[in-house]
Amino acid sequence: MSILSRSLSIAAAGVCAGVILTTGLQAFAAQEQKASLPLEDIELFADVYGSIKNFYVDEVADSKLMENAIKGMVEGLDPHSSFLDFNEFKDMQESTSGEFGGLGLEVTKDPSGVRVVSPIDDTPAARAGVMAGDLIIKIDGKATADLSLNENVKLMRGKPKTSIVLTIARKGEAKPLVVKLVRDIIKVKSVKFKELANDLGYIRISQFQEHTSEDIAQALIKLNQKNHLKGLVLDLRNNPGGLLNAAIGVSAAFLPADSLVVSTRGRNPQEERKFTASYKDYSTSNSGKDYIADLPSATKSVPIVVLINPASASASEIVAGALQDHKRATIMGTRSFGKGSVQTILPLRMKRDETTGIKITTARYYTPSGRTIQAKGITPDIAVDDTPEGNYPSFTIRESDLAHHIEVEDTDKTKSNKSGKDAKQARSEPVEEEETKMPSLRYMFGDEKDFPLQQAQAFLLGKDVVTHEETQAKLKAEREAEKNAQKTKKNSSDAK
Repeated sequence: MSILSRSLSIAAAGVCAGVILTTGLQAFAAQEQKASLPLEDIELFADVYGSIKNFYVDEVADSKLMENAIKGMVEGLDPHSSFLDFNEFKDMQESTSGEFGGLGLEVTKDPSGVRVVSPIDDTPAARAGVMAGDLIIKIDGKATADLSLNENVKLMRGKPKTSIVLTIARKGEAKPLVVKLVRDIIKVKSVKFKELANDLGYIRISQFQEHTSEDIAQALIKLNQKNHLKGLVLDLRNNPGGLLNAAIGVSAAFLPADSLVVSTRGRNPQEERKFTASYKDYSTSNSGKDYIADLPSATKSVPIVVLINPASASASEIVAGALQDHKRATIMGTRSFGKGSVQTILPLRMKRDETTGIKITTARYYTPSGRTIQAKGITPDIAVDDTPEGNYPSFTIRESDLAHHIEVEDTDKTKSNKSGKDAKQARSEPVEEEETKMPSLRYMFGDEKDFPLQQAQAFLLGKDVVTHEETQAKLKAEREAEKNAQKTKKNSSDAK
């Protein structure tokens, strides 16, 4: 157990894809634990164990009781710590390769069921209209609230071409939605790009994977082939995270060499790390070429707008925070998810030579200026709603809403520089409206109806941007006008 891979994930990723969040590839030596065992608590555990063995209605195997005890001990810590059995351990290793079977959902546990953090682009879940923030309350008629996250994930797994029915509670909808999906092999294309009008470029990263740095480098080279790239929109909406070194590589594409991208701080000294825009921090074990070094110099100066929303988590927040703190990009959209804690996977060798493990929180992430991401997220420089009719109401679930989430570290322990303070003061987080009416506008990220993308292009071209404040002021005026019209109609009816 001397080599540990650093991983961040809300759910054990796999066939249905739990939320894959920031995963690094660094290693460190396991420390010997010398904590004394609490005798009274051990005796209490033995009493409970013996009571179940003697009096429970059915006989329960010792192995089952011990596994349940281990799961409860780990999963009760926070939403991101969990026990991984043999299959879950394998799924965690496979999840960042970009191909797996299932529905294409990034999920986390909620007291009322399973919360969707993000549907993955071009998957059965996305095509069926499942949205970030949706609460899955039943899977094939089975209630999800009393099951662990991993148990719910297993229910959503299955052979490709087999069907599954999800019962979903959605904010703004009076009745639960029943959605039938067909499982498929999920092949996640990490990077998509296209040319926009007026010499602008658009790059969408749906997930940070092993080849994301290489893919974004190729996208930037192609977009800049004619040396006419005047501005770039980097779309990180609904991106739940992925590999840490991929996030560093994307940041390095736009930042000066060796710039600080992110740091970690934890209880143990080895958890205090600084990751920079350097090959040693963004390289992968399977690649010997530095694709970022081959980028044209224009990528270090091209104006950038980064789009985020509440389903932008972890690695997405690392990139957005780094580009924001270095004043390299303008962040636009709505406040991100707030997943800023580090999970470490500890492999455990158990019986039958099957490797299991535990995934526990060991540190927090900080932006270059020293801001914590955990439970706060990244606040945009320019707040822009999802649509001209406001935000989609299901896009409001964040890390701070999760039960037992890791608390924000005391501010006196958090370092910040002047530029970080100034940037924070310049950003104002919008107050979310109580109105839950679902906007009528629907679009796919990157298409011609994409309202935030339209505003990003307007900003890059020096045109007016429809901000959150303007959208909400317009909606408020429309609601007041509607109320006045109803009042006038009622008064007229009463007079008759």
